[in-house]
Amino acid sequence: MLDQLPRKIETIDDVRAWDSAAERHDTPCGNGSMVWRKWGSGPPVIMVHGGSGSWTHWCKTIPVQSQTHTIWACDIPGLGDSASPCDLSHPAGCAEALNFGIRQLIPRELRPRLVTFSFGCHVSALATPSLGDYLRDWVIIGTSALGRTDRPIMDFPKERKDMTDEQRRTVHRGVLEMLMFHRAERIDELAITLQAENVAKARFRSRVHSHTDNVKRGVARTKIPIRCIWGAHDTVAHPDVPTVLDILSEHHPEMTSTIIPDAGHWVMYERGDEFNDALAALLND
Repeated sequence: MLDQLPRKIETIDDVRAWDSAAERHDTPCGNGSMVWRKWGSGPPVIMVHGGSGSWTHWCKTIPVQSQTHTIWACDIPGLGDSASPCDLSHPAGCAEALNFGIRQLIPRELRPRLVTFSFGCHVSALATPSLGDYLRDWVIIGTSALGRTDRPIMDFPKERKDMTDEQRRTVHRGVLEMLMFHRAERIDELAITLQAENVAKARFRSRVHSHTDNVKRGVARTKIPIRCIWGAHDTVAHPDVPTVLDILSEHHPEMTSTIIPDAGHWVMYERGDEFNDALAALLND
């Protein structure tokens, strides 16, 4: 089936094709379901996207990694196509649904790898301590919530009801330029379309939780090995990437890290080939 799909996702039609080809699974979440998409075969890899996002945050990653692994890409509760958690004020409900879904869908003996991005790291940090060695290891990409109270607050452009479609796309491009990309010239029409679609579906507001220390505390309580991949110019890494990596490695001396040059926060989109090489090296280790 995968050999009939585009080898790379470069247009919204490619996204739709991969979405249609996914094996969809639903697990309990609030008053509805948490949605999971599955591609490929081989050792299982769970992918958890970022804030105001969906599985499409991984659109440059899935076509490559599903050639050698079974990819389970979820939509976090309150985002994408998943139902909202019972409590939209704290990510604990998202973590509970994630924990339950992993246990329901993937047998313990397979020991899946966990790959998380941004707010997905936050949700996972609340879930991994109770999962114990159910997981093989955990790859962290672009997380916040590390207890840095001096992080600047970004004033993102916002949509207004009276805006034209083109004006709305300009807003979404502005957010991508401020937060997600290092080089503005790499922001393409697909990135803007995905950003607009994901924001339109977002009900859980994750930014308010980014100044907590939930990830720092979750990592300290997690016993499985930690790996990191970061864009060298990630605006979320305050004050810089080395400082963030020092925080993450405090309780994990085994931690390995890969810094991808000339890349921002959404590193797996902006520098997709380099990211896929780095992730493949970890998954095939």
